[in-house]
Amino acid sequence: MADKRDYYEVLGVKKEADDDEIKKAYRSLAKKYHPDLHPGDSEAEAKFKELNEAYEVLSDKDKRARYDQFGFAGVDPNFGGGAGGGGAWSGGFGIEDLFENFGDFFSGGFGGGFGGRSSRRNPNAPRQGTDCEANVTISFEEAAKGCKKEVSYHRIENCPECGGNGAEKGTSPKTCPNCGGSGQVRINQRSPFGVIQSYTQCEHCHGTGKLIEKPCKNCDGKGRIRRIVNENIDILAGIDDDQILNVPGKGNAGANGGPNGDLHVYVTVRPHPIFERRGNDVWLNIPITFSQAALGADIEVPTLDGKVNFHIHEGTQPGDVFKIKGKGIPYINSRARGDQYVQVTVEVPKNLSKKQKELLTELDKSGDDKNYQKRKSFVSKLKEIFGE
Repeated sequence: MADKRDYYEVLGVKKEADDDEIKKAYRSLAKKYHPDLHPGDSEAEAKFKELNEAYEVLSDKDKRARYDQFGFAGVDPNFGGGAGGGGAWSGGFGIEDLFENFGDFFSGGFGGGFGGRSSRRNPNAPRQGTDCEANVTISFEEAAKGCKKEVSYHRIENCPECGGNGAEKGTSPKTCPNCGGSGQVRINQRSPFGVIQSYTQCEHCHGTGKLIEKPCKNCDGKGRIRRIVNENIDILAGIDDDQILNVPGKGNAGANGGPNGDLHVYVTVRPHPIFERRGNDVWLNIPITFSQAALGADIEVPTLDGKVNFHIHEGTQPGDVFKIKGKGIPYINSRARGDQYVQVTVEVPKNLSKKQKELLTELDKSGDDKNYQKRKSFVSKLKEIFGE
């Protein structure tokens, strides 16, 4: 593990960073190095994998605590034993159990003088799985109209060989006789204040409440395996850049028959060459000629639904904005849509021929102040300020 970088260094955050800072740093860097934005770039792909590995640990309270205490060894899948082994976190016993033991000490200690309630949990009670995260990059049009996308991510699943119980096929775990299946044993200690009562992890079953005589070879008795999965997900029409799509039940497997966690998909929308999104409206800047602006014209305007005919009125000025109703982005889970706004840019011709220059000069001479209201107003103000 000598070649691995510190996870906090990978994300560019301090060790004291809170969850929001870690998530913000990850999302910013994940967008920067996402393989979809760097096709064929092995260095960007390696950085993206490194980011995902770091975030998977630091975004999980228990994994982060183990990493802070033991470094990479604390989050190594091979750290400690399986359900029948002797590791510090084997069989699902983690940091939260340590805090529970402290709670038991104070709630039930001193001969019960404090009258507290024991915080021991049942190690065999169903528990929901934790959530997973994935990233997906889609086009502007896919975000507007919705689509199906395949995402790839790491997920913890029940071992298919043992069904999640950690025992070799044809066998089953036995209830631990030392703790009666509770996973914890009570300790009574005499002190000047009376009998101090506390609970500690059962050393026979390591907090699982069960003993596995023949561990499953496929999962080493852990009952879980971690693998890369591919899931096809529905991207909702109208989703925006940086939004998070929640997919229920596609996260890590629950324990003891508990439900799976969810999958959070972070969506990145690629910028469009000509369209710009503002809320649910689409903006487009379109160039027109001097004569089209002066005389008016029928032009073709591109929209998300294809080209539409649009009439530019006579005397259109640079920067004028026109609205095409109902041609914007759909609202999520709604039939309503935003509008499309077209802002015109009047392009001044270059490299004119001699004949064209003569015609424009004649046009300018034949015009009067009625044709140029802004110029007329400007000249009038100049006279007010500086006189004739």
